Amino acid sequence: MAQSGKGKLNYRCPSCFMRDLDLDMFYDKEKEEYYCIRCQYVGTEEDVLEKNQMARFRYKDMGKRFTSFEL
Repeated sequence: MAQSGKGKLNYRCPSCFMRDLDLDMFYDKEKEEYYCIRCQYVGTEEDVLEKNQMARFRYKDMGKRFTSFEL
């Protein structure tokens, strides 16, 4: 998705992304936290980065082409 002045950086909602939905989070400057309008996830920047790292681990071989399934 394109970056649109929602916050400091454009982060994906970790809860939605684990369910194969690609939604951007909004940033609340007063509370200094990110939130998702679809699933009501709320978290700090550190929490979002930690959970998005789990998603990267899950999809780490998505760009890799497998030509053989033998061990």
